[in-house]
Amino acid sequence: MPVVELNLNRIKKLVSGNITKKKIIDVLPFLGLDIESQDGDEIRIEYSPNRPDYSTDFGIALGLQGLLAVKKGVQKVNIKKTGKYEINVDSSVNKIRPFVTGIVAKNGTIDDQTIKQLMNMQEDLHFGIGRKRKKSSIGLHDLDKILLPLTYTTTTRDKSFIPLNETKEKSISDILSETDVGQNYGWVLGDSKNVPIIIDSEGNTVSFPPIINAALTTVTTKTKNILVEVTSIEKDAAEDMLSVVSSILQMAGFQISELKISGGKNSTPKLNERNIIYDPKLTSEILGIEMSPSNMVTCLKKCRLDATIKGKKITCVIPRYRFDIFGPMDLVEEIALGYGIENLEPKLSPSTTIGAKDSVTIKTSLITKTAVGLGLLEVVNSSLTSKKILYELTKRDSSEMISVLDSKSQEHTILRDSLLSGLLENLSKNIHETYPQKLFETGVIFTKGKPIGESINLAVVMAHKDTNFSEIKAILQSILRTQFKIECKTKSSSESQELFVKGKYADVYVNEKKIGKIGEISNEILDNFRIRTSVVGFEINLSGLIFD
Repeated sequence: MPVVELNLNRIKKLVSGNITKKKIIDVLPFLGLDIESQDGDEIRIEYSPNRPDYSTDFGIALGLQGLLAVKKGVQKVNIKKTGKYEINVDSSVNKIRPFVTGIVAKNGTIDDQTIKQLMNMQEDLHFGIGRKRKKSSIGLHDLDKILLPLTYTTTTRDKSFIPLNETKEKSISDILSETDVGQNYGWVLGDSKNVPIIIDSEGNTVSFPPIINAALTTVTTKTKNILVEVTSIEKDAAEDMLSVVSSILQMAGFQISELKISGGKNSTPKLNERNIIYDPKLTSEILGIEMSPSNMVTCLKKCRLDATIKGKKITCVIPRYRFDIFGPMDLVEEIALGYGIENLEPKLSPSTTIGAKDSVTIKTSLITKTAVGLGLLEVVNSSLTSKKILYELTKRDSSEMISVLDSKSQEHTILRDSLLSGLLENLSKNIHETYPQKLFETGVIFTKGKPIGESINLAVVMAHKDTNFSEIKAILQSILRTQFKIECKTKSSSESQELFVKGKYADVYVNEKKIGKIGEISNEILDNFRIRTSVVGFEINLSGLIFD
């Protein structure tokens, strides 16, 4: 989970009103925020990746204002149309990074803490909505150091300018090869000879998106006016990112003005709100409380939404930056928050049937019982993971990858087709713990098709300096034999396999049917996961073997 650092005195000032620091601490969890640690007035807060507006104290203060009844309803982003600020788009960007948008934020005050908060927001947006800057990226610039209008175009890799936090000119090629940010994100640009660039009216470099800004436009405590530019491969992703920034900057005290976009495939952003029709009956059905529609409207407004009663339904207005709200069921949660979670009384649901374990649960429990008895620790990972974990770090073929639509989290974009990758990630996160570490997981994996195929797999990893093929094979045979009287055999595999050490892995067979693979994990894969000891593992398909 991402983390933001807050100062209680500062957040108290941002919320305004006669609100105590204790009250702020008490209410933070009801915004879905977990207090990781507190040292005096300094606190670290974990927030959900689907709430990038909580990546700054400004966004958190906006939410607190609602639940603390200081301010209610949507904070409308008032974008002033002046015609003074413009960015022209050259057609050369169409095949590289075609979309650009932005706003101008004027007459604000910036201190060191504000800069820190804005940088945290920037990196959060890059990681989440931006998909590590590939999908979209953002640049913040000191407007008063820019000669408008801007031009969004392309240039060659020998183009030079002074990048952010540097004092000497570097060519774009050198930036990509020598700097941390270039090495981390240069892959986004691929092998194209030309790269995107934003220049001002005199040809000065403003930004080299999505990599780095120019030092010329660095935002400092002396900055009064900010220009925000967002470049993207998708128009909606650019405007989603801009909606968060606009809301945060307005909350920070800036006046927002339009940055007119002309040329290419672009248009000046509107950042329109959207409406969801809500049936008041859902409140009693889901929450088990009786509440009038007018009280529901009040609850929704406390969550910084707008709502009006129209006939028997409620029309709810959702600001553009609330990506976490998809439909009416999400509004039930908002009503509960506005009502006060602490005011909900738990009730036992009436039961009309007698519950019983199904066969899958019974058989899974048997596997768990045996594995735990063998000294293994059970892991339950999400079915959604990332391309990096599932394919890149394990060097597996991603041609049959199953991506999900509209995920706002970089870590949860791919349906898993293997359990071993997740277990290796678990070991990677546990490198500070002592060895041996012995983990297993029984779970569903997915295969590409129409419809998408599902099966139940079992995977085990064992990590310690003396582990070997014989040890992991004994674990495999014991699990299958103890509860299910199934005998398995291993045969040398002729298939190319990047995950395991060459010559130290095999295919697993039951009754001449191949059900999985077993072996020693290669050193290259271990290095990718930063694991510094030997690891062995297996993964087998239990569907059609144990499960129907």
